[in-house]
Amino acid sequence: MSNEKPYRRVVRHLTTGFAAVLVFLALIVPDQIFRLPPGNSVFTALLRVPVEALIAGAILLLLPDRGRLGRVRRPLAATLGALLGLLTVVKLIDIGFFAVLARRFDPALDWILVDDGFNFLTDSVGKPAAIGAAAGAVVVAVVLVAGMTWAVLRLNGVLGTNRPGQRRTWAVRGLSAVAAAWIALAALGTQLIGGIPVASHTAAELAAHTALALPNDLRDRKRFAEEVAVDAYRGRPADQLLTGLRDKDVIISFVESYGRDALENPQFNGAVLDSLTANSARLAEAGFAARSGYLTSSTAGGGSWLAHATFLSGLWIDNEQRYRSLVSSDRLTLTRAFGKSGHRTVGVEPGITFAWPEGQFYGYDHIYDSHTLGYNGPAFSWSTMPDQYVMSAFQKLEYAKRDRNPGRLLAEITLTSSHTPWAPVPSMVDWDAVGDGSVYGPMVTGAESPQNLWKQSDRVRSEYARSVAYSLDSLLGYLTRYADDDMVMVFLGDHQPAPVVVGQNATRDVPITIVAKDPKVFDRIASWGWSDGLKPAPDAPVWRMDTFRDRFLAAYGPEGDPH
Repeated sequence: MSNEKPYRRVVRHLTTGFAAVLVFLALIVPDQIFRLPPGNSVFTALLRVPVEALIAGAILLLLPDRGRLGRVRRPLAATLGALLGLLTVVKLIDIGFFAVLARRFDPALDWILVDDGFNFLTDSVGKPAAIGAAAGAVVVAVVLVAGMTWAVLRLNGVLGTNRPGQRRTWAVRGLSAVAAAWIALAALGTQLIGGIPVASHTAAELAAHTALALPNDLRDRKRFAEEVAVDAYRGRPADQLLTGLRDKDVIISFVESYGRDALENPQFNGAVLDSLTANSARLAEAGFAARSGYLTSSTAGGGSWLAHATFLSGLWIDNEQRYRSLVSSDRLTLTRAFGKSGHRTVGVEPGITFAWPEGQFYGYDHIYDSHTLGYNGPAFSWSTMPDQYVMSAFQKLEYAKRDRNPGRLLAEITLTSSHTPWAPVPSMVDWDAVGDGSVYGPMVTGAESPQNLWKQSDRVRSEYARSVAYSLDSLLGYLTRYADDDMVMVFLGDHQPAPVVVGQNATRDVPITIVAKDPKVFDRIASWGWSDGLKPAPDAPVWRMDTFRDRFLAAYGPEGDPH
């Protein structure tokens, strides 16, 4: 008869139960917890049986406590616990990635994003808070690994063969019953609402995905090298490139986070539709026409540089490895093609705050970054300057230059005012009042902080839409005020905003529009089937973003000449 005091027995059972719950949750909580099929909740996702627990339990039950094999048991349990802790850390990172970028974390390639994430936090909530968040993340990771190691060791002790025979028999029978249930559920294909299987092996799948990340990335590196080597426009003579735009000034502009939902999601699209309606009328009065379609971006929620590279290079760039390989190659980008055809090429990059060696790959004759655009106003959270100022600076620094060669300018302009966290959002001012940007000072004084905005998800969506409307007003307002008859503008979104705005099941489609006065510009793309106007129709063509370069070069090259 045991002399153990009752309260100690209760504490022991509670401790064991807590360890079991920890292990169960680590195995069963899905990394796509915010992307469950309709009708499911976090709680229904917990109504599953993890096969990993059965396998680990069976192994530990089969091993004795003593002898040669017995010496392996405790280290094995500790190793399993540590691995489960690490897998839980990866799962939490995955949950964050799905919430922001709508994809899984790649442990081989995505570490570079840690620095970007820290910089974003610093810009959004300040450096002390960013440091606190980073330190907190490290502490959570350490606690998870240590906690899971303890939990598995605790359960291993309960399963030990030195326990009384009745307890061991109970453990064997219980494990056998659950294993039989798992096999039956798997054989019958029993599912929760929306197709979630009750017999779960999601932890094993995540472990396999994590373990195979490096070999998969190595295979992708080889595959991408083969893709780079295939280029129908490599070596194309200069006189056979972009002949249809030989006497045109061209602006290619990326509008940050301008996604399909900004046009079609009734929860928040009102401000964007109002902007397009008003700008359509002003553009028509000024003699401009427009055609619009959709592209499927290589990224979502962030990673703008991947989308820019995809669009300009004609290759699918969806991770950092492909991006680094691309910018180390001699791939003909759209910007290089314009330069080769005789255009002066400039990059207007207000989001670039450090050295940017990739600019050389894109072939720009000159790059204007956050330090060289002459801005003397405040930053708007992540955005270093308002989009209207960027367009005004471009006018002064390039388009209005008296000594420039008309019809021989290509400008790639990146707009950033619609970048997260969407607070504060600038307001349009009279173009003559933009000046050096000091006019924007009062706009940030007493403005709403990102921290306050992000407490209200509905307002996050509305402010996102308002920021996109501001970017469009800046871009299209520039056209109506300054552009001459030989201006052609191509503007598009780089990616959809984060799932906090569009939800977890949004497409990756972004609008793209060509605006010009010369009808010959549109004659060359008549076969594309794009919609008239600034807003693509719901059934407008949707192309992968990497196909645009070749379509554009063909349409405005000799192949597109009237016959």
